[in-house]
Amino acid sequence: MMNRMKLFIPTFLLLVFLAACGGEIEENMSRDIEPLSAVNQNGDEVKLKDYEGTYWVADFIFTSCDTVCPPMTGNMARLQQKMKDEGIDNVQLVSFSVDPETDTPEKLKAFADAYQPDYEMWDFLTGYEFEEVRELSYKSFQSALEDMPDTDQMSHGTRFYLVTPEGKVIKHYKGTEADEMDRIIEDLKKIS
Repeated sequence: MMNRMKLFIPTFLLLVFLAACGGEIEENMSRDIEPLSAVNQNGDEVKLKDYEGTYWVADFIFTSCDTVCPPMTGNMARLQQKMKDEGIDNVQLVSFSVDPETDTPEKLKAFADAYQPDYEMWDFLTGYEFEEVRELSYKSFQSALEDMPDTDQMSHGTRFYLVTPEGKVIKHYKGTEADEMDRIIEDLKKIS
């Protein structure tokens, strides 16, 4: 009996290891997306349910941000180019404005144009109330979002988030680090 156990345990561990390497993404989150209605940079109405059936990568930005938003948007543009280079064309990119009172669709489009996005696969969203996007950030993405008094700045998270076709946030990445885009690409290759 003891000899069988000595053989069983290493075999079992090997099987668990091999199963974990079979195209699965190592998840570090599990949150359902709360419903939200918005408009994109073209003024088209968008509901988060519209993204069902496809994977998507999300972040939170605003156009008057003078710290992390420009590099994050640059990294999202880098991610979009890497996706195109790898032939990954079934993943949507979504940037939520955390300053919807200021960020009109026109203002978001002017901000976004500098990054040369492909608007067929990247939406910049606004058209909701601040409290709605704050609740979405907290409940769906486990990310704090606060209006900073006496400034035009917002305190928000800097992560990128991978969302499943079923509307579940399953992984976050460091949105301010360019090399993280390679990690996202590796994960997208496993699922696309």
